Amino acid sequence: PSTAEHFGDGLLLEEGFTLVWLGWQFDVPPKPDLLRLDVPVIKGLTGLVRSEHTPDRKETSFSLADRTMRVAYPVAEPADPAAVLTLRDRVEGPRRTVPRSQWRFSADRTRVEVPAGLEPGKLYEVVYKAQDPALVGLGLAAVRDLISFLKYGGAAEEAFVMLTGQGRHLKRAIGYGSSQSGRFLRTFLYCGFNRDEKGRRVFDGLIPHVAGASRGSFNHRFAQPSRDAHPYMNTLYPTIIFPFTDLDETDPATGLTDGLLRRAQATGVVPKIFYTNGSYEYYGRASALIHTTLNGKQDARLAPDTRVYLFAGAQHGPAAWPPARGGTQNLRNPNDFRYAMRALLLAMHRWLADGVAPPPSGYPKVASGQLVPLSRLRFPKLPGVAIPTRIYEPYRLDFGPEFRTRGIIAFEPPKVGPAYSALVPQVDADGNEIGGIRLPDVAVPLGVYTGWNLRDPSLGAPDELYSMAGSFIPFPRAEIEKRYGSRDQYLKRVEAAARELARAGYVLERDVPLLLQRASRQWDDLTAAR
Repeated sequence: PSTAEHFGDGLLLEEGFTLVWLGWQFDVPPKPDLLRLDVPVIKGLTGLVRSEHTPDRKETSFSLADRTMRVAYPVAEPADPAAVLTLRDRVEGPRRTVPRSQWRFSADRTRVEVPAGLEPGKLYEVVYKAQDPALVGLGLAAVRDLISFLKYGGAAEEAFVMLTGQGRHLKRAIGYGSSQSGRFLRTFLYCGFNRDEKGRRVFDGLIPHVAGASRGSFNHRFAQPSRDAHPYMNTLYPTIIFPFTDLDETDPATGLTDGLLRRAQATGVVPKIFYTNGSYEYYGRASALIHTTLNGKQDARLAPDTRVYLFAGAQHGPAAWPPARGGTQNLRNPNDFRYAMRALLLAMHRWLADGVAPPPSGYPKVASGQLVPLSRLRFPKLPGVAIPTRIYEPYRLDFGPEFRTRGIIAFEPPKVGPAYSALVPQVDADGNEIGGIRLPDVAVPLGVYTGWNLRDPSLGAPDELYSMAGSFIPFPRAEIEKRYGSRDQYLKRVEAAARELARAGYVLERDVPLLLQRASRQWDDLTAAR
């Protein structure tokens, strides 16, 4: 950040936060202005790598890296007859092998070329041998050591503090990560990195945002950190893998007992935690598993210093207003949960600094009927709107006998076992969700806000979810006017909902006027002649 605009309205600096970014990922392209981490490689070591790609249009090649945004592991032997390219129609569908004569690796060994073209909407997967794996897990150590240094200083500074009694270190550290960085923080916690080399707590608070029940490929051999987990993209990677809850749980199918906090509890470095998710994470990242039993029959107990918040009717990141489609069947979801994120960050700080309890967890529960299997979702029939029939299935995945202990993958693709439960938030008669934190968009709606959206037929696979997108289905103008009577009456209800959220601590009082400005524009746009 270098301009006033980069700092928004200055909230973070006004509140005294120091902002720190660190490049922890090794495979970010070495381009200007991109943060990355340079790590050693293990020369001569080889292993299997799997690259998956789902084309949205007719094309003749794809990168071995994730979405061409990262640096790929080059193929060790381009002519290796053991390399295999397959395609399939479904995640769980049978793989069809593409004859070796119909495809090849590119000259630079980082792409797959299929001269006859790839079919849009199909899942393509190539498994090949690579060599010289990077020490990916050093990203976890880098974050640990930087935050520890900022809190406690190094050896020279410690001597200075002892001699003078003065110090300028940070008092508290809050780790915030959105999406991939949120998955990274869950992995950081699980792998025991919240304890530094002297046994001290690193992060005092953690806010993994829109990570769902995911961790990720941040600490194993030939790991690809950007490979996430979605219903129809980056499937069957070691991302949504046991355990899911903070406290210990036992998987009856495998006999394993584990929990995300196990190492932190054993060493006395448990941070305070906010898990924040949108509705998409329940459809696309099995988010219910962070607070239910593995079979989905009961609500799981939360750790004492953990809070869980669902932003009802929200996609992975809010769309701009006015919303557009962009590869989806419905308009994308503009429900803006960033107002709540601001309030929760300050609540986390008060909890750490002054011991003031944060707002209660707000998420749908099995016991209340607010969290259900997709088959029990009571979504209304709306003209021209297709309802999803498939969501992310969190399968038990077997990557080989040494994966959990040594991070070595022997099976690519992995062996697929039975699925864990996948539950979604229940909805009201309009189709809006009834559980979690209902921001004014959902509490006083001008339409239906969902955590799901389907792929446009032009992309292929139109019955599959479009990754990370929700839907906005506006009410007809006549319905809006019938429901609220007038613009003034609508805005009064929005203000009442916003102030109630502010009293509960889910939004800031200073943001209520901004929420009203937003609502005014939406009313004007949706009631204009159309």
